[in-house]
Amino acid sequence: MKKIAVLGAGSWGTALSVVLADNGHDVRLWSHRIEQADTINETHRNERYLKIDLPETLKAYSSLQEAVAEVEAIVLVVPTKAIREVCASLGDILPEDVTIVHASKGIEPLTLKRVSEMIAEEMNDYPYEDIVVLSGPSHAEEVALRHPTTVTVAAQNQEKAIHAQNLFNSDTFRVYTSKDILGIELGGALKNIIALGAGISDGLGFGDNAKAALITRGLAEIARLGASLGANPMSFLGLSGVGDLIVTCTSVHSRNWRAGNLLGKGHRLDDVLEQMGMVVEGVRTVKAASQFAREQNVDMPITTGIYEILFEDKQPKEVVEQLMSRDKREEMDDLQNLINERYS
Repeated sequence: MKKIAVLGAGSWGTALSVVLADNGHDVRLWSHRIEQADTINETHRNERYLKIDLPETLKAYSSLQEAVAEVEAIVLVVPTKAIREVCASLGDILPEDVTIVHASKGIEPLTLKRVSEMIAEEMNDYPYEDIVVLSGPSHAEEVALRHPTTVTVAAQNQEKAIHAQNLFNSDTFRVYTSKDILGIELGGALKNIIALGAGISDGLGFGDNAKAALITRGLAEIARLGASLGANPMSFLGLSGVGDLIVTCTSVHSRNWRAGNLLGKGHRLDDVLEQMGMVVEGVRTVKAASQFAREQNVDMPITTGIYEILFEDKQPKEVVEQLMSRDKREEMDDLQNLINERYS
């Protein structure tokens, strides 16, 4: 039995806590809200996020110091906008020889930092190569119900990745390892943008043809940007690429799809975010991805169109017409050139 702190008591943090508790670990689920931690301990429920009974061995904490005391691993599952604050708070209370795993999906606007880079900046004494990312097609609602789920953990230090794999792997939660932390993080973050687009398409009443095209061409954008930054293009054909893209673009469980669906039906962004009541990472990530695309000189027309809908009040139908009337081209030219450059 290992002592593990899961920081972030939203739906995904709670679901991962269930996985770890089912594996026999001593799990401490941290929330920054005292009343939420008290309710979890009293009722063994986290009703706002997941409507299931939680393992009785799972204990919630509102004190960060108490939650991480003497743990072997810390799993960060807070929104990307809270990563820096939480990591800074961990500074003087971080246990020795701890493994840090993050399962947050996003890119910081302006700095264009991935989550692992933010962690490394805020925790200067923790080696970047030891940071592990967990990503893949994994709706919290299904994970918590013990439905079969498969994810990837990635780190430059493969010993750390294997350690995380051993902590999480079970009969219902299968875990693969990867060395491509860059590709795994980018796939997990950028797919949220395409999920917004898929929701918009469904909200407009378009059918399967349009959504299939959006997912496929969205994957091409993700791979183009990822390859230009040095990621292994093959990572985007894996669980954190194609897998996560499919599940996020096609399910009502997806916050990003639901937000896009409301946008496609004519709702304004501020009203959508208020109605959702939870973080929609794709909204924040689209700003970073648009900036990345400009700086890397990478063609990302779908991302650009979604940015225009979110932040420039362009009508979704106008963006669709804009995408459909682009110049004719060969499907694989630009991506093949990037792959050739990487492996030449």
